Amino acid sequence: MRIGIVNDLPIAAEALRRVIALAPEHQLAWIASDGAEAVDQCARDRPDLLLMDLIMPRMDGVEATRQIMKHTPCAILIVTADVDNNAARVFAAMGHGALDAVDTPMLGSGDLRAGAQPLLAKLAAIGRLIGSGATRPGADNSRGGSHISLNHLVAIGASAGGPAALGAVLQGLPRNFPAAIVIVQHVDARFVPGLADWLGRQSSLPVSVASEGDRPQPGRVLIAGTEDHLIFKSNNRLGYTPQPSDQVYRPSVDVFFDSAGRLWGGSMAGVLLTGMGSDGAQGLKALRLLGHHTIAQDRATSAVYGMPKAAAELSAAVDILPLDRIAYRLTELLTSARSKRGLSK
Repeated sequence: MRIGIVNDLPIAAEALRRVIALAPEHQLAWIASDGAEAVDQCARDRPDLLLMDLIMPRMDGVEATRQIMKHTPCAILIVTADVDNNAARVFAAMGHGALDAVDTPMLGSGDLRAGAQPLLAKLAAIGRLIGSGATRPGADNSRGGSHISLNHLVAIGASAGGPAALGAVLQGLPRNFPAAIVIVQHVDARFVPGLADWLGRQSSLPVSVASEGDRPQPGRVLIAGTEDHLIFKSNNRLGYTPQPSDQVYRPSVDVFFDSAGRLWGGSMAGVLLTGMGSDGAQGLKALRLLGHHTIAQDRATSAVYGMPKAAAELSAAVDILPLDRIAYRLTELLTSARSKRGLSK
């Protein structure tokens, strides 16, 4: 990959330059000293990946990410001095399309390669993600007539741009929403507790990290909590598995959708939100073929139109909707199902 560095501290930029040099498959594209310069550089010479700091003069990393993803989109990895203490900014940048975040490796007397391993692992994972092809074409925006039963699950997959999109969907659901919700979001496991807490503040529904053996419950939200894959291990219990070990996306939306389609004991709606790559498209298609209702976010409102685009090209989505219509549609489907059973309010 051709990689751009965005950092106002010369010592940090030099550390990142040296890390890139450790991996011969990557090359340095350019170095920008702040977000505004990065926006201009991307317009002239868009790299494959940006290593974006958060706190910089003139324009911070959150705003730079927003502008770059709007005008000259490319993969963005947040690389900053203290990720844990900047969680709010990290989630804001991810909401605009950043893929992940990692602490900045520092130059010192120790082995640079050893200190750079977390960043090198992120680079390798993003390289595989960028290199993974899209799914085959065959777009179809037709509406289906599927309905939802009371024993219902909403299964949601998201990646780049997902935190903000998930917050918008959950915020739009009523307090008495009568379905269980399980989310698979591509994010480093260390950020998941903070993400669950942040999403819980956006929503009237309780949000928690899924644990081994958890049962999805109506009106509660569970989010995948490790880099192993979240799956159904029985018709109503969740768990984690490292398999398939060669899956580029961890945790994988496709793996979760597949297990839900095979084992969940009720009916389901599958939702695929903004994200890079194609994870979840095949799984969403399988759910549609099983008769479940499926929804993909539309191009205009996606921070990164990759995963939902792949779903559209597979005709995997019954509905292709703007972000602000997804919660309404889910509520509408559940209300329709309750009314058909004489249980409407």
